[in-house]
Amino acid sequence: MTRLMEAQDIFVDEKWAHILSILPQDLDESVRATGCVERFRNVQSAADLLRVMLAYGVSDLSLKETAAWAKADGIAQFTGPALFYRLEQSPPWLQHILGQLLVESRRVDEAELEIRIVDATVITGPGSKGTDWVLHTVIDPVAGCLQSVELTDAKGAETFMRHSVQPNQLVLGDRQYATARGIASVVSHGAYPVVRVNRRTLKICDLERRRIYLQSFETDLPKGSLMSLDVLIPTPPDMTGKKNKAWDLKDAKSWIPARIVGCRTDKDVTWVLTTASRETLSDEALMNLYRLRWQIELLFKRLKSLLHLDALPSKDGPTSKSWLLIRLLVAAIAQILVSPSGVFSPRRHRGAGINGKPQRLVSIPSNPVGAPDSDPWRRSLDPRDQERQSGHAPQFQTAAENRPV
Repeated sequence: MTRLMEAQDIFVDEKWAHILSILPQDLDESVRATGCVERFRNVQSAADLLRVMLAYGVSDLSLKETAAWAKADGIAQFTGPALFYRLEQSPPWLQHILGQLLVESRRVDEAELEIRIVDATVITGPGSKGTDWVLHTVIDPVAGCLQSVELTDAKGAETFMRHSVQPNQLVLGDRQYATARGIASVVSHGAYPVVRVNRRTLKICDLERRRIYLQSFETDLPKGSLMSLDVLIPTPPDMTGKKNKAWDLKDAKSWIPARIVGCRTDKDVTWVLTTASRETLSDEALMNLYRLRWQIELLFKRLKSLLHLDALPSKDGPTSKSWLLIRLLVAAIAQILVSPSGVFSPRRHRGAGINGKPQRLVSIPSNPVGAPDSDPWRRSLDPRDQERQSGHAPQFQTAAENRPV
């Protein structure tokens, strides 16, 4: 029987032992290999160091309060500034642990075609006037969980080329991913892109390599029906100098055979592109499949509403990246603890024509990391309260003030 992860799991010794059994066994080796620690001082092991970092990340305790709790429980002899320094040096180590957990939690898919969804979400800190961080993710909609993550600054572009794909995968993306180079990257790995057409970033040609425009086909498309076009997508040549320099079709580096399917909705016509054959993925199945992209939007909503991933303590402080990685690490632990169940798709999760074994879409339960009121209680360090606290978990409450970073 699985249970949901709560913030108390970090603070209670018995519960922490269970969480520790899920984590990689090479923590002492990896913390040194990544340069986070050269020698242990004021803390006995990498597991204790990670526990203190997780305590800071999952609660609303300040650095000083987290250090006081660790000292009171005999876990580490940190001051607030010392913990700040450890967090500042920790991103490579936290990324290593997160990557290991995501690999270990991947489901073995017996279907001929695996489905993956890629997307990114922006994260902003207090007082920010723009984007501070971009979280690039790949999810498995069948298991409803993260497959890989990458955290970049605001300049990190959304592209298929950022992600590692495997042969025989159907890789779904929104119109931001509809670029010729990105599509070519997926195809080069033996996978099949399923992406909404972006008319500003794609040049679309017929089989005679003549430029065509989808608007000219929309007037003949009645509501509720599908239109399928066999097309070629030219990839731009390698360029130097100006980034968005215009180029001619005769200079195309390669030509990608593809299929575009259009469906008229109440507002406009939605065009979806894929390189999968009709025998592998029928037109109707393609449109039904693209609706699954909504799964990743729900995952972002869970990360921000349950883990409060967008509640950065600072927008660009030295510990802001560590704080984000800690929360993502908690999400990775939670999806190992949780056994997903249930089916969700905006309309239909599967249409006729997908050449693969039957798959069932599941979503993570609506509360994978504990209820909003499951934050650890504040522990009183007053000796008069020791008797009252005897036999109970360390008591914490959410700090109302902003914590220093």
